[in-house]
Amino acid sequence: MSGSDAVDPSGAAGADAEGYAGLRVERARELARRHGWASVRVLEPGELMTMEYRQGRLNLAVRDGVVERSWEG
Repeated sequence: MSGSDAVDPSGAAGADAEGYAGLRVERARELARRHGWASVRVLEPGELMTMEYRQGRLNLAVRDGVVERSWEG
């Protein structure tokens, strides 16, 4: 693993929903699968999204292939 793709033992870029910012979307999806997220929703700028909360779903707000924000639900 390289610098920005390393998994922090504290949970960043892994089990913690908010630790994916700055990763390429492909890498974020790979890490999410590895850490047991039930589903991953990728949201491009301006894309509509439903507001229902789903436990185990990781949301990734992505611009130009890079995660800008991540959160559970």
